[in-house]
Amino acid sequence: MFEITEFSSIGLTVIVGAYLLGSISAAIVVCQLMGLEDPRKDGSGNPGATNVKRLYGNKPAALTLVGDMLKGVLPVVLAHYLGLSALEVILVGFAAFIGHLYPVFFGFKGGKGVATMLGVMFGLSLPIGLAVAGTWLFVAKVLKISSLSALVATALAPVYIYFLSGEMSWVWLTSVMTVILFWRHKSNIQRILSGEEDAIKKK
Repeated sequence: MFEITEFSSIGLTVIVGAYLLGSISAAIVVCQLMGLEDPRKDGSGNPGATNVKRLYGNKPAALTLVGDMLKGVLPVVLAHYLGLSALEVILVGFAAFIGHLYPVFFGFKGGKGVATMLGVMFGLSLPIGLAVAGTWLFVAKVLKISSLSALVATALAPVYIYFLSGEMSWVWLTSVMTVILFWRHKSNIQRILSGEEDAIKKK
């Protein structure tokens, strides 16, 4: 399906760099800088924005969300800037996503990947990112379940990419990210099906 000639030494370097950047846990760094307890020690134990919000409130959660998104946005934008092939660009995003899930700096135990995947979508193109983010926000507004909104938005991401870019390497590797993300959310899916998943609470 993919040609080996599509890879370059610069591309491979950026892919490795994207994985290392993805391996920096925004949740852990933000909590350390703000003098807060490691989010892996309480709540769901997940180093992500949702657990940080549950434990410490909106400000550290917002910073975590932005940090996790930037891990996806920045390396993909750099890949575009360097003129890498379409396959290399999506592999850079995939590497950042995998780095977030399995960070080398934190014992390969990371978050669930929603914010970083969203960042990758914005890095691919603004319309794709807006479509995914808009779906996420709309479903969250209507159904009031954060995990379900994330699952619906990421499930539709390959569809948006197909119609907005037509780049099949992006479609296929985004589909792989979606499958991995669903697997990482298997406990959430079980709670959704049993009606036990927490709803988004209004302040």
